[in-house]
Amino acid sequence: MKLVIVTGMSGAGKTQALKMLEDMGFYCVDNLPISLIGRFADLLLGNMADINRVALGIDIRSGEELPQLAGIIKNWKESDLSCEVLFLDAGDQVLIRRYKETRRKHPLSGNERIERGIEAERVRLGFLKQSADYIIDTSHLLTRELRHELEKIFISRQEYKNLYITVLSFGFKYGIPSDADLVFDVRFLPNPYYVEELRSKTGEEGAVQDYVKRGGYADVFLDKLYDMLEFLIPNYILEGKNQLVIGIGCTGGKHRSVTVALALHERLLQHPEYGIHIVHRDITSA
Repeated sequence: MKLVIVTGMSGAGKTQALKMLEDMGFYCVDNLPISLIGRFADLLLGNMADINRVALGIDIRSGEELPQLAGIIKNWKESDLSCEVLFLDAGDQVLIRRYKETRRKHPLSGNERIERGIEAERVRLGFLKQSADYIIDTSHLLTRELRHELEKIFISRQEYKNLYITVLSFGFKYGIPSDADLVFDVRFLPNPYYVEELRSKTGEEGAVQDYVKRGGYADVFLDKLYDMLEFLIPNYILEGKNQLVIGIGCTGGKHRSVTVALALHERLLQHPEYGIHIVHRDITSA
């Protein structure tokens, strides 16, 4: 019997994750009262022997009973029951935006601002995040990418190190991304903007990439950047970091930054144990 506790911040995608796990063959139950969880597990181990994979959704809605879950999980992990905790998270600004888009009320905000509810929820769920086997930050994830991460963890059983890396190309003229952990300036590379036949193209096209890589400076930069990241990433993991946003910037975010971001993304894909994602923030900007 395999039991997965699916938890995390409200708005981070727990409901979506449960639906995806159900599609993968898990028997899913959401928002079961904490007082009934022990009895539910006993039923699974006894009379429901034909069910071998279960996902149990638990979140802040459990109220005052929630702290009891710590002891339950500890007992399960010390018993014959295989129990893992999946924690879904997202940045505060992302959660606020999602709540505003859906016009839903945060369960802990009451009559106060959404920020207050998120702050209180982080405190109450802290023990679950600390004990989580897997942490997925959904701030930059598309639905299909979340599914891919869940399949990687629970179906393919690939090694997973709780780090999701976003390579983000951008234009300095539109501002540095506020969520970038590392920012690299590639405005020293040849600029296709000044070549008339390349100006309307983007770094996703071969002609632009060839121009940006003239002289070999882009490849040298990529080698040095990749070497640095190979050193940094394992140390970020040791410090408990679960989301890394690498910003690659040029003037307009259309040519040089896109070219370099794509090349870096391709190299990072050599590490299937990490979640790797690429975003071109300003590629369609004028």
